[in-house]
Amino acid sequence: MKYSVVIVEDHILLSQALSGLVDGFSKFKILYICKNGKELLTRLKDPKNIPDIVLMDINMPIMNGIETTEALKEEYPDIKVLALSVEEDEKTILKMLRAGAKGYLLKDTEKSILENALIEIQETGFYHTKNVTNLLLGSLHPKIKDDIVLKDRELQFIKHACTEKTYKEIAANMCLSPKTIEGYRDSIFEKLGLKNRTGLVIYAIKNKIFVP
Repeated sequence: MKYSVVIVEDHILLSQALSGLVDGFSKFKILYICKNGKELLTRLKDPKNIPDIVLMDINMPIMNGIETTEALKEEYPDIKVLALSVEEDEKTILKMLRAGAKGYLLKDTEKSILENALIEIQETGFYHTKNVTNLLLGSLHPKIKDDIVLKDRELQFIKHACTEKTYKEIAANMCLSPKTIEGYRDSIFEKLGLKNRTGLVIYAIKNKIFVP
């Protein structure tokens, strides 16, 4: 018995190429192809059209891959979604996985990896490349270096920075020059791997340096 796969992809040539590729896999067969999420949801109303796996593009007109995956998770939770996209942006990948996708591959993936991903998703329920796994872990547990040591004056600066005070006002409160405060700021940003004051506030709250 072969597992059924539906392709949701708005580029016709690519969808046809993928169809031929998947049909060549020993454990899978293409059930049909859709141009967007809305077309897929319409076809799924017929029980005969419910596949085991959906190969889902992300950027599509009318209804994109993230919206469609969220709808499938709600209405057809047994259908497994494997995202196949050109999007490498971390935010997009996380959005797709949080929407309910069981795996995420780029469109330049090798044939053998695609076949293995389909097998893994069908047999274990998910498939994640090493990069995606690290991305997921990072989203759950933000990287904070264990060897970071903040001095008392740095902690004091961070607490002030979490308020609405300007850097000039912080300098006055700490009896330091504005230039010294700028030095504290730049040093802390570099030490914590931060880019702006907002990131510093989030870090301080997460690590209980500042309690709003």
